[in-house]
Order: sequence, then structure tokens, then C-alpha cells
Amino acid sequence: MRETTDAMDLGGPLEESAIEAHGVGRKYRRGWALRDCSFRLPAGRICGLVGPNGAGKTTLMSIAANLLEPTEGTLTVFGAVPQSAEAGRRTAFLAQEKPLFRRFTVAETLRLGRELNPGWDQRAAEQIVRAGNVPLHARVGTLSGGQRTRVAFALAFGKRPDLLLLDEPMSDLDPLVRHEMMSTLMAEAAEHGTTVLMSSHMLSELESVCDFLLVISTG
Repeated sequence: MRETTDAMDLGGPLEESAIEAHGVGRKYRRGWALRDCSFRLPAGRICGLVGPNGAGKTTLMSIAANLLEPTEGTLTVFGAVPQSAEAGRRTAFLAQEKPLFRRFTVAETLRLGRELNPGWDQRAAEQIVRAGNVPLHARVGTLSGGQRTRVAFALAFGKRPDLLLLDEPMSDLDPLVRHEMMSTLMAEAAEHGTTVLMSSHMLSELESVCDFLLVISTG
């Protein structure tokens, strides 16, 4: 594992870039949430994103996922701006809140994923759900936290993204379920060559699974 505290090229010069950021910053009324962030993440790698609360981890991921625009600097996803259809097609973002329609059944949720994503992999999505013994007929609102996390992961991986952005999606799970979900994540990413950028407040959780570690200081 390699570690970075500032601008850093995480890969070799001939490797395709999944994310390239140059001087990226995002300012709100109260000040800068992210400032002067520069790095290059090569495709097919797993990178941990760490930093104190308020350092800008969620802001950085939201910019990469086209949920926010940078105030300054530039960021590209596989050479395209996040606002492009190409970047959107290749990127999946899983937030800590894991927003799901609580009244939908699991099967209806996966069906929605299929309708919204042309490259949808139904087999992979159902496999992730069934591995956790999550009933397809159950409504999302009746599921446990761990089961909802599995459904959210199924939606993310079912899209078959080239870049998966994970913003502390397992922070609310107990250690056993977290370990199971991490194993599922690593297996899926390895099988399909998915680039993963994953934030967590638990450094020990990232050290054992990541190729690189990207450290963001406050603001």
C-alpha cells in the first residue's frame, strides 16, 4: 500500500486513469469544504480515502459522482468530465445513507435498477442479495441495516460500473456483517476489474484491502 497526504500520482505512467484531480476545491458559504486536492487513481485499483470529519471526503466523492460541481480545479473520470453521459454510465455512487425506496420490495428495487441501467447485470445483483438471505418479496423498509446495505450494494454492482464510489457505506453495520460485506465487495471488484474509491473512518478496515491510501487534511 502507498500513502499520500498531498498531490500524488498513485499509478505508473502507462496505466489508464480512473480519476484525475487537479487543484480541486469546493467552497460553501461557511468556507472551503475541500481545497487544492490533486491526485491520479489508476483504473482497476482499490483506494482508501481517509481524513478527519469535515476534511472533504464526501465532497470529493460527490464531485466525482456529478452530485456537486467544484468551485475551482478540474476532475475527470476515465478522461471525461463527471457531467458527461460517458462518466455517468461508468460510475456508481453508494452514500452512507443508502437511499432506497422503503415501500418497494427487494425485487421491485432490482427491477428499477434494471430499467435505469442499460448494462444491468441481474444475475450479479440477485447473487449479492441472496448471499445474505434477503427475501426478494420483502419490503425494503422491513429489512435490517445489514440487509439494506446488501440491497444497496446489489444496485451498485448490478450497474456494472467501472468506478465504484463508496462513502462509508458500512459504518452502521456490526463487525461481522461489515466483514462479510467487505469480502463481497473485494470479490466482485477483483472479478470485474472495478476501480473502487472507498472512504472509512476505520483505518484498519482499509489497510488490509486497499492498494493505495489517499489522505485528505481538513479543508
